[in-house]
Amino acid sequence: MSDKQQAANIVLWAKQGCHYCQEIKDYLQEENLSYELIDVTENDQFRDILNAKYGVSYVPVVEIGQKDSKQYQGIIDLGLEHVVNGLKAAGVGVK
Repeated sequence: MSDKQQAANIVLWAKQGCHYCQEIKDYLQEENLSYELIDVTENDQFRDILNAKYGVSYVPVVEIGQKDSKQYQGIIDLGLEHVVNGLKAAGVGVK
């Protein structure tokens, strides 16, 4: 992860062995975007949090929050294109 200045905080909820999760990790690293990783692999209580917040218990879930705000937008749709579109909408400079 990079110290690159970015307009948003990014949180990736993921688990080990998940190819969708790895695809998002690889993309964020290629774009030099810093992110916080929450590993739900052996933490079922984290899945309960996702269920309470977004009504899902699967990963990956990407949360994007503006630096000046404590509100986050959750991207729960599977597929890298949804993450890329969410980052663009948040003003994070990605390709």
